[in-house]
Amino acid sequence: MTRITKFALATAFGSTALTSAAFAGNLAEPVVEAPVITPEVVTYDEDWTGFYGGLNLGYADIDGDGAVDGDDTTYGLHMGYDYDFGDYVIGGEVEYDKLDVDLNGAAEGEDVIRLKVKGGYDLGRTLVYATAGSAILDTDVGGDTGQFVGVGATYKVNERFTVGGELLEHRFDDLGGTGIDADATTFNIKGSVRF
Repeated sequence: MTRITKFALATAFGSTALTSAAFAGNLAEPVVEAPVITPEVVTYDEDWTGFYGGLNLGYADIDGDGAVDGDDTTYGLHMGYDYDFGDYVIGGEVEYDKLDVDLNGAAEGEDVIRLKVKGGYDLGRTLVYATAGSAILDTDVGGDTGQFVGVGATYKVNERFTVGGELLEHRFDDLGGTGIDADATTFNIKGSVRF
């Protein structure tokens, strides 16, 4: 063997030995740990105790004696207070609705103010309730104080904002001294801010 061949073989053998030593312990795939992602759970206070106020948008259908009837959209505002006893909630509310309901030319319903008492069941983020109270209906021929009963439900969108719906049945006698009796059905969608 020539001297150059011996040198080339020794160099190749040495390089292989050094390369093997350099990669020793690196034959296994590297272990990469995935980050642990923990979802954040958003919880809401399920206590209904406190003041609230907001806006209404709805519909009113007034049926009076004979042909004295009409219907139209309504809008208004409300404010109230609820107290949560755990499973049950009681409260009170004052509500104003602008009507503009034409009663076939005999009268025009202009607005209604309600003073409510509410009692319901706490389902967590949802409150279902019954309500009753007194309402003052104002028309262009005079007003009358009547009674109403109804049902409603409110849902907590978050800690401060709620949305709900409410169906009420009213009874008025002798509107403005005209001798006209009227029943009114109203449905309101309500948005409220709680304090």
